[in-house]
Amino acid sequence: MNEQTPPQAADADSPDADNAPRDLDFAQARLAYSIIESLLEHTAVLSDLVALMAQVIDADTTRALTQTPNWAAYLESRRRMEATRADVEKFTEIMKRLGGDA
Repeated sequence: MNEQTPPQAADADSPDADNAPRDLDFAQARLAYSIIESLLEHTAVLSDLVALMAQVIDADTTRALTQTPNWAAYLESRRRMEATRADVEKFTEIMKRLGGDA
């Protein structure tokens, strides 16, 4: 009896089972795309709102705001979103190939 297991197969009880790659069916991929699209739209609206608010507050308030940890976190989040843009575009292309017009 040969007990060899292919390297890509992971036993459901093994610690690596949670990290094993899984294929999504089209419905799951479509749902993921929809969620990502909604989050990106929300992020764009939020960024526009922040820009508008920055235009209407005075210089002293702007200076004080930009010195807070909240502002630093906002900027870091924007940097991460920009870095993620290429991955989102790649995912979008995959979805378009899978279903026509994702």
